[in-house]
Amino acid sequence: MALTVYSTTWCGPCKRLKSQLAREGISFDEIDIERDPSAADFVMSVNNGNQTVPTVVIETANGRVVRTNPSALEVKALLGVS
Repeated sequence: MALTVYSTTWCGPCKRLKSQLAREGISFDEIDIERDPSAADFVMSVNNGNQTVPTVVIETANGRVVRTNPSALEVKALLGVS
């Protein structure tokens, strides 16, 4: 499974989620939507035209799961991590 966190450098909820995931030993790719226009377009496409972050994408063998502003517990559950 691949985990991607779409964020910005100034976003408080993004910082919190990323630090919680790191503390849990969960690796992820981070994409700053202010530096990557195509990433900003993707985030807007899954958030009714809004650049809402953190937006998390989990790629599984069964497809893609997208969540906006999830808790670390929710991400762990989606990953099947206890």
